[in-house]
Amino acid sequence: MSANMNTSDITQKRTKRLVKNIVASFVVKGWSAVVVLLMVPLTLKCLGIYQNGVWLTISSLLVWIDQMDIGLGNGLRNRLAMHQAHGESVEARQTVSSTIFMLVCIIIPVFMLLSVLVWYGDIYGFLNVEAAKIPELRTTLLCAVTLVCMTFVLKFIGNVYMGMQLPAISNGIMATGQTLAMIATWILFITDRASFTNVVIANVAAPLIIYFISYPITFYVKFPQLRPTWESINIRTALQLGNTGVKFFWLQIASIIQFMTANILISKFFTPEMVTPYQIAYRYMSIVLVFFTVICTPIWNATTDAYERNDLAWIRKASKKLGMLSMLVFVMLTAMTIVSPWVYRVWIGDSCHVPFDMTLLMAIYIFLMTLSMRYSYFLNGIGALRLQIYMTVTAVIFIPLAWYASQTTHNIIWFMIVMCLCNLPGIIVNIIQFNKILNRKATGVWKK
Repeated sequence: MSANMNTSDITQKRTKRLVKNIVASFVVKGWSAVVVLLMVPLTLKCLGIYQNGVWLTISSLLVWIDQMDIGLGNGLRNRLAMHQAHGESVEARQTVSSTIFMLVCIIIPVFMLLSVLVWYGDIYGFLNVEAAKIPELRTTLLCAVTLVCMTFVLKFIGNVYMGMQLPAISNGIMATGQTLAMIATWILFITDRASFTNVVIANVAAPLIIYFISYPITFYVKFPQLRPTWESINIRTALQLGNTGVKFFWLQIASIIQFMTANILISKFFTPEMVTPYQIAYRYMSIVLVFFTVICTPIWNATTDAYERNDLAWIRKASKKLGMLSMLVFVMLTAMTIVSPWVYRVWIGDSCHVPFDMTLLMAIYIFLMTLSMRYSYFLNGIGALRLQIYMTVTAVIFIPLAWYASQTTHNIIWFMIVMCLCNLPGIIVNIIQFNKILNRKATGVWKK
């Protein structure tokens, strides 16, 4: 009887913590979405369509650096959740210390390599940028790479909060960085100092400043028991993190190839100007993605906790609620697509035209992303990554298919159709595997 009561108390505590983080995340993510929307017309006014398109393309390149952690961030959040479930405080500190040690070891050679490529490589040719329009591109990109590499190490702080099942705080850190970037960009605009270099540096330096401030608060005030130390670095723990992290890394790379490289490919296959309307459509429709992610993010590590305690009933219940939420997402995207012409007129005026078919396809793509997340976040929490990794083959064929569609039709709409089609196989497999695992029928490749 006592054991049953204890299990019930744990379940209630997990659910209460989940709800509390979702509510807090809605507030934080809601503000974050407002900032992202405000930044679109602001940066357009600062840079114009061409330079803004180049900046958006560069930001996609910088995402690659962010994902070079070979999945250590996601591995950290999973292992922290596991250690918390089993009350392993020493192991938790070793995990945090070993993670930051490996991040430093990874980023130093990456920074050196990227610095050489930026300074001596044909950056203008690679990005299809006219040197006369942005003569300072090389210097700007080198500064951005330097700042992002520093952020690369400190951003693990967010994963610590994720692992401790406090995603609202992690979201708050990111939202604060975005807010600081907006304020800095606005100041540059009103002081007439909004050059391409200044706007880029303002956007990449802001998150780094916030992470610097967050470090002592996190490890000297909030979680001193997790504070990284040299003595806590454990090679065996680092190798285990690397083993788990590599699996997440492949999934991250697949995600980057299928979307984050889109800006680069559009700039290369079409023109930098075309990146701007594409990104406007994405940022408009991604409001729904933010809404859905707020729900899914805390479910990831709550699932890890539930699975470690063999509480499959809780996972089933949470899954049903996400299923109903997916239907709401469909309705929201449909409504947003219908009113999009009016929204664009109010939001960005006549500074940029976004075709209706581009908005429609972006809505379809976002809905497919939410369907994928609806199952993959549960699978990630359980640790069922192998089959998801196999399905990253769709990312490998995305670029040649996108190139063929672009060269054959010279129409960005077909480029976006390829993006949607490449997501379908993974969604189908995720649905099948999730149901097999929950019904205890997973065998062979369907196991975690």
